[in-house]
Amino acid sequence: MSDMKLRYLPYYLLPFLLAACSSGEPPTQFRPDASIQEVMASVVDPAADAVWEAVSSETTAQGIVEHQPRTDAEWLAVRHHAVTLAEAANLLLIKGRVVSHTNQLEDAHVPGILSAADVQKKIDADRKLFAARAQELQAAAREAVAAIDAKHPQRLLAAGEKIDAACERCHITYWYPNAEQPKWPAPLTAAVKP
Repeated sequence: MSDMKLRYLPYYLLPFLLAACSSGEPPTQFRPDASIQEVMASVVDPAADAVWEAVSSETTAQGIVEHQPRTDAEWLAVRHHAVTLAEAANLLLIKGRVVSHTNQLEDAHVPGILSAADVQKKIDADRKLFAARAQELQAAAREAVAAIDAKHPQRLLAAGEKIDAACERCHITYWYPNAEQPKWPAPLTAAVKP
């Protein structure tokens, strides 16, 4: 590239140009730093919460208030969270990412929660199933992106339900398979007091 052309190159592209000109090969293996628990707490949970909270109904003294993105900026903000959630599924699948660096789970005090070591064993025993669970999350997040791009609140709400279902399927497999599940429908005798 001539000196003349470099003068007109935007400054922020210089690192990319230099990287492209280097003779080194790109890394072939990722080196995960954060644990699965940290990715969940720092990336997955905040992104999923933002998608779930984007469309809701609230009953107030004045009646029902419908919440949904209305401006382009609001739709774009929710889109960023949905894209983050879809990509987080890839982060979970990087080889070598451990469940927890401390072997302690945040919610270890909850009955039915497995230890970090037991979660790790379950994941390692069937990586294909773990990948399938992550891909379910990714597919649901992509549906959310499509609904956002269409600016369709009901489709976003439906995608949010699929995200919730994907999360629950994974958690019930790996995090809390021994947790007591509610029995539905509840017996009428339990609901009615004499």
